[in-house]
Amino acid sequence: MDARPTLLIIAHGSRDPRHAATVSALCARVRALRPGLRVEVGYLDFNAPRVPRVLERLSAEGARDVVALPLLLTRAFHAKSDIPAVLREAAARLPLLTIRQAEVLGPSSLLTAALERRLAEAGLRPGDRRSTGVVLASAGSSDPEAGAVLAEIAREWWHTAGWCAVRPAFASASLPRTADAVRALRAEGVQRVAVAPYVIAPGFLPDRIAAGAREARADLLAPVLGPAPELARLLVRRYDGAVLAHARGDLTALSA
Repeated sequence: MDARPTLLIIAHGSRDPRHAATVSALCARVRALRPGLRVEVGYLDFNAPRVPRVLERLSAEGARDVVALPLLLTRAFHAKSDIPAVLREAAARLPLLTIRQAEVLGPSSLLTAALERRLAEAGLRPGDRRSTGVVLASAGSSDPEAGAVLAEIAREWWHTAGWCAVRPAFASASLPRTADAVRALRAEGVQRVAVAPYVIAPGFLPDRIAAGAREARADLLAPVLGPAPELARLLVRRYDGAVLAHARGDLTALSA
């Protein structure tokens, strides 16, 4: 078998079939970037295969090292609680398998590059930047750390990219909602308002972001990040970081 640790991408899962299709397309891009690297996907809910079943199969097939990479943009409840619990339970049952959890994807300049790619695909021209306010719309989380990180990403993107304004918004759990953020920018006299969904795959909450953009008559709505090449490169970067941290003794294997 390949001596490199297997990459297990952990997605949340959704009843919306577009979610799993997007995850599959993203995994295909990662495999293309790293030929020969074993890349698997496991889901926490709704879709198959679930994470424990994937780990059981890997162990049975002789894998000994796994880097578990959460397909998450912020470090909130799933990254802090759900995923570590699932991995610890699996590690207790599969003593021959070493499992290490990698960092979440965000924040990263590659993510803002992917956001800009999607805005350009939706019709935003380079000359529109200084007259355009962007609503950076995430799914939302009750974890205050996640909200604070999104606000910081919005501030940094505004400072570095030349937008007229960048404001965070949330589809659930936190305020403001997408429509309210669009209206607030309009009230401030912003000439053009674009909504950039800070989400990976389609589903219920991304649809809510899109509905809010339409309700408030945003000028432009970008697609979700999806299998953007920048996102695939970021997954590889997080995998490499976890492997390097393990080599340095900085990343502890999960145990019961």
